[in-house]
Amino acid sequence: QVHLVESGGGLVQAGESLRLSCVASGSIFSINTMGWYRQAPGKQRELVATATDGGSTNYKDSVKGRFTISRDNAKNTVYLQMNSLKPEDTAVYICNAVVLSVNMVYSPYWGQGTQVTVSS
Repeated sequence: QVHLVESGGGLVQAGESLRLSCVASGSIFSINTMGWYRQAPGKQRELVATATDGGSTNYKDSVKGRFTISRDNAKNTVYLQMNSLKPEDTAVYICNAVVLSVNMVYSPYWGQGTQVTVSS
């Protein structure tokens, strides 16, 4: 089993910054992709940013230039640096990881989420 634990959410004003962290633990051989999704009330979950173990990254258009995803592969950790936050960034941010287990099986895992609220 694999567990993802997020931290770093909170309440900030528009224009401020937050840094989210997500640590994966458990029966991990390696992690292919780690990323962040978000879900606002009444809306579908959407991809924010992903990063592969090879260093490739992908971003939602509306966060490009403001958010930066990074990984520490030795620590099985992914970060999301969020700058110039806007009220429309308000959502629960959820960590995702595609994990290769010690049994050599790829599976996706999700964290519980961390609330980010941006006031205007």
